[in-house]
Amino acid sequence: MSLLSGARLTTADGAWRGDFGRALRAEWTKLRTAGDIGRLLLLAVALTVAASCGAAKAVKCPDAGCGQDAVKLALTGVTVGQAVIAVLAVLAVSGEYGTGMIHTTLTAVPNRLTVLTAKATVLATVVLTSGTAAVLASLLAGRYILPGNGFTEARGYAPLSLADGPTLRAAVGSVLYLVLIALIGLGVATAAREAASAIGIVLGLLYLFPVVTQVINDPEWQRHLQQISPMTAGLAIQATVHLHELPIGPWAGLSVLAAWAAAALLVGSLLLHRRDA
Repeated sequence: MSLLSGARLTTADGAWRGDFGRALRAEWTKLRTAGDIGRLLLLAVALTVAASCGAAKAVKCPDAGCGQDAVKLALTGVTVGQAVIAVLAVLAVSGEYGTGMIHTTLTAVPNRLTVLTAKATVLATVVLTSGTAAVLASLLAGRYILPGNGFTEARGYAPLSLADGPTLRAAVGSVLYLVLIALIGLGVATAAREAASAIGIVLGLLYLFPVVTQVINDPEWQRHLQQISPMTAGLAIQATVHLHELPIGPWAGLSVLAAWAAAALLVGSLLLHRRDA
């Protein structure tokens, strides 16, 4: 490589890093100053913990045993909180299209891939933080509630603890699950641009597969649908017992959800690049 080529590469790399840093600061400012986003984050945490507490209180384990997965039970609220996270991710993008702010964003940083990457980075960081708080609070609540409902060591249920490998995997996986849901929402919103349509698409992807699975009577087809369903496959990461009975393994299931997120971001990126804002 010639000195001139090396200089050009260095300059281009420095320019990209400068644009990305500027885009990151701008996206963080927009997200931080948007009142709805902050309220939605608090709502996501509150609903996740509340639903997890409700599930932990509702299930009783008799003396003969109940065969329940205590960790998964304590993390039930993730299935509720994910809806708020999906809406939050959509609004983080569609709001710019609705106000016309997207034109200002793309004028300041013309490289659209840089803009989308910055949005994804900021959104993932925020959801990672709030998701961690929600998951830890849910597990802590389960640790104190479940023993009173029969989930005791005498019946084979040790107190919930992150020192336990499967419990730690379920906790970390649940946080990553919420981040991936947010990225799906980001990609779909970038592609659809309109909030109501994007929210409908994302929630349909999450909740329609389980409904269709229940309608189909063929066990083989049910299993295949569960293996490709974003929610069913992704939430396999929470399972800590009877793993051989799952339609897909924990990490494989989370990988399926990651593939959905990657596909959504790819489509969003292509459409953002090809059309006018």
